[in-house]
Amino acid sequence: MKIWDVVIVGGGPIGIACGLEAKKKGLSYIILEKGCIVNSLYNYPLNMQFFSSSEKLEIDEIPFISIEAKPKRNEALEYYRRIVTSNQLNISLFEKVNSINKIDGYFNIVSEKSTYKSTNVIISTGFYDIPNKMNVPGEDLKKVTHYYKDPHFYSNQQVAVIGASNSAIDAALECYRKGAEVSLIIRGPEVGQRVKYWVRPDIINRIEEGSIKVYYNSVVKEITEDEIILNSPTGTISLKNDYVLALTGYMPNFSFLEKIGIQLSKDEKRLPQYNPETMETNIENLYLAGVICGGMETHKWFIENSRIHAKMIMENIVQNIKSITNQPVNLG
Repeated sequence: MKIWDVVIVGGGPIGIACGLEAKKKGLSYIILEKGCIVNSLYNYPLNMQFFSSSEKLEIDEIPFISIEAKPKRNEALEYYRRIVTSNQLNISLFEKVNSINKIDGYFNIVSEKSTYKSTNVIISTGFYDIPNKMNVPGEDLKKVTHYYKDPHFYSNQQVAVIGASNSAIDAALECYRKGAEVSLIIRGPEVGQRVKYWVRPDIINRIEEGSIKVYYNSVVKEITEDEIILNSPTGTISLKNDYVLALTGYMPNFSFLEKIGIQLSKDEKRLPQYNPETMETNIENLYLAGVICGGMETHKWFIENSRIHAKMIMENIVQNIKSITNQPVNLG
């Protein structure tokens, strides 16, 4: 079996950045992605606009040109796809990794399609795959979704949007503008302070004029086929309802990290253990990159400030190789 210098798990922007850096260092590498190229971005809402400007989403100093200062989903998909194809990155798509074990100094990576052997592994799997569940009766009904794609589907429907952050606020505004009757359910006293600064005044104005009904300091008690039932400061409220968009956030696959052997903090943050100077975890030669480093604090790491992880990791890997072989290593 071929022994790879590095196997990269996750083909999002940061996984791609790691692949670019590995290629520049002359390392043998492969990126394993369970879906399409930048799968998480592909599953974002169709009209999603980034908070960051295009130059802050660039990787490897490859220019990202967008129509507006802040690019939209389709522009990001094109940008990252072209990087993969133009640089002929070694990426295997629709190949989910099931297990990673370290035996006799080497990692055995078992996917749905094959088995790989590597001296180093990078986990760059993000956090978009597992939604934060409300754990209420009726959450498994077909009318409930934790992902939002296109507002057209909800035209002329009674839609409850749950959440106070960017994804929920964007969905509420878009559905309202496509003719939905929108109820916004927020467990706190206000719209989230981290909502995009050009969007927050819009939702507040729509709430104040009565176009979107908001229920502050409220939580979902139950969901039925034709209603959503809330616990509110004024008591129990039942709303007629066709669809529920439970946009309550997402989390990393903690069970996968624990199965590998990565140590997590015992508090609610579930922070994975790693060296911030090298991104190496408590398992030697196993690294984390990107937003997965933040545990439950998914707002701490994003493309803009985690793209540096690729260089940090690859420089550490080549230095390790140099120390073992006592041979000069190209540092790019």
